[in-house]
Amino acid sequence: MRKSITAVALFGSLTAFACGGGEQGQAGGEAGLSGAVRIDGSSTVFPITEAVAEEFQRENSEVRVTVGISGTGGGFKKFCSGETDISDASRQIKDTEIEACAAEGIEPIEITVGYDGLAVMVNPANDFVDCLTVDELKRIWEPGSQVTTWQDVRSFWPAEEIKLYGPGTDSGTFDYFTEAIVGEEDASRPDFTASEDDNVLVQGVTGDRYSLGYFGYAYYAENTDKLKLVAVDGGAGCVAPAEATVKDGTYAPLSRPLFIYVKEQSLQRPEVMAFVEYTLMNAAELVPQVGYVALGADSYQASLSKIK
Repeated sequence: MRKSITAVALFGSLTAFACGGGEQGQAGGEAGLSGAVRIDGSSTVFPITEAVAEEFQRENSEVRVTVGISGTGGGFKKFCSGETDISDASRQIKDTEIEACAAEGIEPIEITVGYDGLAVMVNPANDFVDCLTVDELKRIWEPGSQVTTWQDVRSFWPAEEIKLYGPGTDSGTFDYFTEAIVGEEDASRPDFTASEDDNVLVQGVTGDRYSLGYFGYAYYAENTDKLKLVAVDGGAGCVAPAEATVKDGTYAPLSRPLFIYVKEQSLQRPEVMAFVEYTLMNAAELVPQVGYVALGADSYQASLSKIK
């Protein structure tokens, strides 16, 4: 059973804040606020925290916010060693990571900030792949896979070599995809181009006509002219990731929550508390702007109340 941690955000309604509703935008701009907020972790969650950081620093110019992208696993290593205040994560923290944090006297507080539909991509010049089944994706990506060409997937597709691109092993996206598609976390063929930086994967897919890759939907949303989205058939027909299909759960099994983990001790510092409050007050507006699905107003408000 997964060890208990302080969880301040649960799955809730996916209805976004109405414009100007709630307490949105009331944090920040505090007189005399200064210091630093250190963030690292998931490249999938990075666009959210980057957007929040930019807006927050406009109102709090004396606070320096740094956001790194060492991957979910890499981020937790830094977080549990005391190097960061907040860890971006595209999966929940593992028991081993909780233990590593506990050994250093660090208690992580889990906050859900949005939802993502993990996107499967091909090059726009690929005119034959519009949808892949979960079984086909598994055959392509599983350890020991015998699939080397598109013809190995479907006999009437061309005998062209598939160039694969995916997140590195420190990525929460890698963990989630392997568990959801292959059936076992971290189980993957090794012969693919890997990176914790999703922009590198975007470049790889755009540079090869017969490529296939997967990464967070926001990176597709930023590059719709360079990438072709592939629908996924999880057993109920072909469904592409979009706000509606992520909200209603029909984009299965590749819809997932996105998290930030905050060090309880860091919340004692005014600049960190102000940044987390600002995140929760503005996430309903900023999360959709960077290509993800916002939670409902009640979820963000519950998180805000609990951290306070």
